[in-house]
Parts: sequence; C-alpha cells; structure tokens
Amino acid sequence: MSNAPTPLAMALSQRKSDERATPLSAFRMARRWWLEGRRLNLSLLAEELEIGRATLMRWVGNKDLLMGEILWSLYKAVYDEAIERAQADPKLKGIDFLEQIYDDINIALIKAKPMHDFLHSEPQWGLQLLTSNISGLQRRLVDTWTSLFNEEIQAGRINPEMDAESLAYFIIRIGEGAVYCDLICGRTPNTEPARQAFRLLVNGHSR
Repeated sequence: MSNAPTPLAMALSQRKSDERATPLSAFRMARRWWLEGRRLNLSLLAEELEIGRATLMRWVGNKDLLMGEILWSLYKAVYDEAIERAQADPKLKGIDFLEQIYDDINIALIKAKPMHDFLHSEPQWGLQLLTSNISGLQRRLVDTWTSLFNEEIQAGRINPEMDAESLAYFIIRIGEGAVYCDLICGRTPNTEPARQAFRLLVNGHSR
C-alpha cells in the first residue's frame, strides 16, 4: 500500500503564503466578515490577506466602495430571486409583475438580519451608504430599476406618467423608508404602504 501523499493532502499542506490573495478573495473575505457581524476594518483585512494596506486600497478603492460592493451583492441576489419567482407565474403581467418583485425585495430586506445588525451597530454610516452615492450602491439600484421599467414600458405593459429613471429613484426612496423606518423615524418596518405607493406611482395609464 503506497504512503505517497494524495494531491489533496499536498494542497492542504501548502503554506498559507503560497496562496495568492486577489481583489476577489479580498471581497469574499470582507463579505464573509460582514455576514458574521464583524466590523469592516481594512487594516485587519489586509493583515489577514497578508498584503499591504496600500495594495488593498488599490484593489477596493476605499472602505465605502468595498461596503457598497458587499451591499450590492446582497441586493442583487435578492433582486434576482424576486425576478425569477415573478417570471415563474404566468398570471403576473405589467404592474402586477413589477409590484410582486418590489414587494418581495422589500420583505426580503426587512428579514435580512446581517443588514439590520449592521445598520443598528453603525446607523449613520449604514444609512449614508444606502441613501447616497458615496458607495455607488444608489446608482446601481436606480439603473437596475430603470432598466426593468423601460422593458415594461417598451413592451406596452405599463405607461407611467414620469420617466423610468425618475420612477426608479422615487420607488427606491419609498422602499428605503419602509424597510429602514425603524432607524429613520422609530416606526415598525412595513411593506404594505410602500406597495400601495409603488402601485400609484407606476400605474399611470397602465394597460
């Protein structure tokens, strides 16, 4: 019987320094830390990756932009799942299709414990990341919803009274008010008013 180490055993025995850190591995580690409830510390992240802090900063830009990527990865996963569920129901068309997606996303965000733990531990920074352009997140949210609205407008399934980008901006703001109202004004998060407002804004002369 051979005692020669297997390829797996050799791979597992490699020194940690042989494993090259990359921008993607930096993101994955930062996201894992955040999901575990740890504060995002770039110096500690660089140390864990065994790279210089300057290298890490060159990779991620800054702490706000890195956190923006983490938050976007959460939102994009929720958005994709909501789209998939809505598309699986052939009865959902136009305003009903869009409303289902919007409501599913807001409900999922209310239930997202890592997000709410983060916002309660760092409320000022967290809300700034979500509602301003310092992290790039707000622009991505607007662009994503603008594209979805334009698809429905061009297909003739909705005919709102404002342009798609303005519509996207306002429904995102309304959603933020519903999802994070416990931090903003001490109210209990509730998606129902946001859903009603969404329908009023988007409906216009819907077909």
